[in-house]
Amino acid sequence: MSHAAELPLIVAVLVGLLVLTGAVLTLIGSLGLVRLGDFYERLHAPTLGTSFGMACVLLGSVLFFSVQKGRPVVHEVLIGLLVVTTTPVTLMLLGRAALHRDRQEGNRRVPASARPTRQPRAP
Repeated sequence: MSHAAELPLIVAVLVGLLVLTGAVLTLIGSLGLVRLGDFYERLHAPTLGTSFGMACVLLGSVLFFSVQKGRPVVHEVLIGLLVVTTTPVTLMLLGRAALHRDRQEGNRRVPASARPTRQPRAP
């Protein structure tokens, strides 16, 4: 059985608020994924929801286990570092791949390439 009932009230409330806040932020990110219109709009909301929601849940976990064990427990920091570094990179790669695909298909809703086209030299 867990010793969670032996936590001080202020720690239990703080852990509960952090986990609840993380869950709400993740839910908002998920709703943004469903509600927003096109692919480019949908990229942003889940990324923020995942990052901030995960941070709150992990902070709550670190606080809970640190107080319960009487020593700092920071195993979750590794999880946080991995999520915080991989989520934006994944977002960037998905966005660039979609932009490349849309440019190849000639979609007029995406901006043209920022690179100047090479002009042939005059003889």
